[in-house]
Parts: sequence; C-alpha cells; structure tokens
Amino acid sequence: MEKEIIEWIYEAGDKIRKALKEDTLQVDHKSGRTDIVTNVDKDIQNFLVDKIKSFDPKAKILGEENGQDTTSIDQGRVFVIDPIDGTLNFVYQKENFCIMIAVYEEGIGRLGFIYDVMRDDLFWGGPKVNAVYHNEKELKAPKNKTLEEGLLGVGMPVYTNNYHHTKDIGVRTMGVRVLGCAGLDFIAILKGTQIGYLSSLSPWDYAAGKVMMEQIEMPTCGADFQPLNFSGREFFIGLTSAAMNQAKEYKD
Repeated sequence: MEKEIIEWIYEAGDKIRKALKEDTLQVDHKSGRTDIVTNVDKDIQNFLVDKIKSFDPKAKILGEENGQDTTSIDQGRVFVIDPIDGTLNFVYQKENFCIMIAVYEEGIGRLGFIYDVMRDDLFWGGPKVNAVYHNEKELKAPKNKTLEEGLLGVGMPVYTNNYHHTKDIGVRTMGVRVLGCAGLDFIAILKGTQIGYLSSLSPWDYAAGKVMMEQIEMPTCGADFQPLNFSGREFFIGLTSAAMNQAKEYKD
C-alpha cells in the first residue's frame, strides 16, 4: 500500500507544480479573511480520493475539503487527507506547503506521509513499515532534548494568546518558529531541528505527523495532555519525551 500512496503523492505534486506554473489559481474564502481554499486544493483532494477508492473501494475518507471533514477514524480503514497544507503559503509564497496523507485502521495510525512539494522531499513511515523514512533513507530518532536545548514550532494565535501556556513553554526554549504549515513543523521534528510543535489543528493537519512522531517514540496529545479527539479543531502538543515531561508542569 505504501508504494501506491507514494506514487499518488508524486503525481499530485506534479499537478500542483503545473498549476502554479500555469497560474490557474482561483481563491475563495471559507470561515474568514485568512481561511482560504483554492481550486487546486479541491482538485487534488478529488484526485487522491479517486486513487484511494480505486485501490480500496471500502476505504473511508477524512479530508479537509469537499465536505469530507467529519468522518470518524474509529472503524475500518480511513485515509486522512490534507491536499495542500499551508494554503496561505501556497498562494502567497508559492512554496512552503505540503501534501499530507495518513492511514488509520480501526482508529490506529498505520502510515503517515508528508511531502514538501516544491523541495520534492518526502517523509513517510509508521508501524506498518516499522520505520520512518526521508525519501528512501531510514531516519534515526532525534536526540531526546529538553525545552532549553532546542527550537519550538508554534501556531501564532496559540502563542500570542498563551493558550494552554504555549508562550510560557515557548520562552523556556532556545526560540519559537512560526512556519505556517504543520507539515513543515513535523518535518523539522523528524529531522531533529525542532523539539516539538504546539498549535491549534484539525485532524488532517496532525494525523500524518502523529503517526511518524510516535513511531520514533515522540509523544503527542491534546489539550490538558489528554488524547486527541480527531474531531474538529483542537490544541495539539507534540514534543520530545523530555520536553513533554517539562511541559506537563504547566497543566491547567
């Protein structure tokens, strides 16, 4: 299954790069001024769903676009899709965005894929393959650094409002970074250049990263250090084990 998914991702990446080159973007607003969606987001999700359904007609879809955002992951095989993670970056920077796919079976994460489209860089893996890979090279687990030893990725709203003590935790680190793309934050964690990520995310934002973080024994959780709900937008915490233990000092 992983080989097929990788093929779909590379083909989707080609489609996105072509759309950028041909300048065919059509931008619409969803819930607010900065919550945007493009025709390419919708087209790529449709493309991936078609591939999935051809591969596994019984599979369910939990995706950001096209009315597929309320599917439960608890039963059967569920593909969690973010066709373009970092749409603002996609529109305004033409880079720094990702395709993300995760596969959950009976509520358990089996595979995660994060593809940095413009850098042609793929991170993938999980329990099904018992490893995490950067393209074709198996990754080693990053060092188990404390808060004081590394950089922390954050979402700007949760940091500026000190939501669930995000700012209190952030000031203990060597610095915070706001990338505007959850996929890039997860990539930084997997590479060992960030110790973690705190933000307000939807399931398609964290599903793939969660699978790969936990494969390399880096814990994830939701608000108040409770399990994530995979329903709606929620507070996400993903850190090294050492940093997670420190963060728990700030439990409300």
